[in-house]
Amino acid sequence: MNFTKLLLPLFIFFIFKGFSQKEHKENLQEVIITSSRIEVPFSKISKKITIISTKDIAQTTASNLTDLLQNIEGIDVVKRGVNGMQADIKLRGGNFQQTLILIDGFKVEDPQTGHHTMNMMIPLENIERIEIIKGAAARIFGQNAFTGAINIVTKKTIRNQLSLKAVYGSYAYQKGSVVASKKFEKGTVFAHFSQQKSEGYRENTDFINTNYFIKSSIHTKNKPINLIATYSEREFGAQYFYTSPASNFNEYEETQASLVGLSTQYILNNFLIKPKVYWKRNQDVFLLKRNDPTFSKNHNISNKIGAELNTSYKSAYGTTGIGVDVAKVSLASNNLGNQDRMMLNAFFEHRFSLENDKLNFTPGVALSYFSDFGSNYFPGLDVGFIANEHLRFYWNIGSSYRVPTYTEMYINIPNFLQGNANLKPEKAFTQDLGFSYDAHTFRISASVFYRNSNQLIDYVKQTSASPFYKAENLRNINTKGFELHTKIPFTIKHYKQQLHLGYTFLEDDYGAISVFKSRYLLNNTIKHHFTANVNTQFFKYVSQSISYRYIERPINKYHVLDAKLKISFKAFELYGLVNNILNEIYYEKQFIPMPKSNFEFGLKYGF
Repeated sequence: MNFTKLLLPLFIFFIFKGFSQKEHKENLQEVIITSSRIEVPFSKISKKITIISTKDIAQTTASNLTDLLQNIEGIDVVKRGVNGMQADIKLRGGNFQQTLILIDGFKVEDPQTGHHTMNMMIPLENIERIEIIKGAAARIFGQNAFTGAINIVTKKTIRNQLSLKAVYGSYAYQKGSVVASKKFEKGTVFAHFSQQKSEGYRENTDFINTNYFIKSSIHTKNKPINLIATYSEREFGAQYFYTSPASNFNEYEETQASLVGLSTQYILNNFLIKPKVYWKRNQDVFLLKRNDPTFSKNHNISNKIGAELNTSYKSAYGTTGIGVDVAKVSLASNNLGNQDRMMLNAFFEHRFSLENDKLNFTPGVALSYFSDFGSNYFPGLDVGFIANEHLRFYWNIGSSYRVPTYTEMYINIPNFLQGNANLKPEKAFTQDLGFSYDAHTFRISASVFYRNSNQLIDYVKQTSASPFYKAENLRNINTKGFELHTKIPFTIKHYKQQLHLGYTFLEDDYGAISVFKSRYLLNNTIKHHFTANVNTQFFKYVSQSISYRYIERPINKYHVLDAKLKISFKAFELYGLVNNILNEIYYEKQFIPMPKSNFEFGLKYGF
């Protein structure tokens, strides 16, 4: 894979020439939002939803999902490693436990800890689009969608293909992948395999990551039966991922995450019925001292087996959505003990449309039951007004709920971290008011939001004399913010160009909270987040993408600039990527400096 000497002169030559991306015909107005009990075209949705399309993914500078999401306004990606090895995803000032991740609608939250949510993230080659739902989403998804949800929609087989890809980069980074798809008379199959490894950009940050993915559809007489199966195995040095340099540990971690899901759908008159079953598993081995497993070893295996049934019914009075999902969750752990719980969620919503669908109201409620926390409910309301074919407004209100993870309840690391079995669930009430304007040649959206959160969970030291961090329910925290995004297409030399600009402002009011030190919530929320993504084309086969982000937190601020050059000719694709061109010294997580300027080159061949 070592072809740096071949690619570097090409990259230096073309980086000054301008770049492009072949224009793919797409119409976001016709995209059906699947992350809802009621399927609604994107042009009529009455919530803050961001769509990252196949075209957007192809034009980005990112080579993995975490790098892709960090260039979206309002998403705070706190990385401990690089190339997507471990990262926490936070929406609109929430914490990493409060964002629900779904893959094709299957919930993949981890009952042990939110740090494992991204363990099984899908490689970009397998993603068709990403639906980002911001704001209270508990009445649609239930618990964990506290500040929003991210649904990753994977690709379907549309043609027979086979593509090979090889990548080499800084810190002896290497990656190889194979993607294959095949159409049969009565079905399709899409398969992917990849492996990436690196010696690490600093001490004890080496890693190796292997991914397997398969998606298949069998076409029967009355309905399709869809299968998705994904498996990710990671081994990595975790220097200061969870401790500080003062501890002088040499941390190491191995994770295995898998998902198997079956789904189908029936259409009976005006009913759309969508059943699904799934099994999600995660295994984690963590060593405080990499070369001494006997010193401290945490071994955890979590399983979630679930079933869902969603149905919608269209009538003269609108569209009604009803859903129910039930899941059995278990954990076997040498540190957290053996735990299990039953979860039951029921959903109901109805979309009323008035004035020829210009005005719509969607009230709804979710009812949840946890065998260890009892019952709760989450009401909500979406209101939308379509002023004309270009302009629409929306207003949302809703409540959210999150039960503690097993780590928050039972962790016990002497002189460092202690759980609290008496923790109460987190709760919040959120309002969101916004608009979007789409003239096809220009798109802009903006929203203001307010979230009142109470009983939020964090690990804190009450005084300087406290020997360890203990999980506690903090007092109310009020978060208010503003979000703006605009897409500006333009033309140069008969080639279509594109500029995306995004901005988020966040402000937290912690009230009378008085603690000596907090691990996650206090003083770590982004205050200003600005993103700019430019995709240009000046030559037939050459494309260019530039991404810039500015992030300001109460304790630090930084600028990061990335650039990618891509040459596409027939079945070949060659690219060069430079991250952190400004050589910025910055931290997303305390004690973990991010890499300085680094490069990556890739070669892809498809047939």
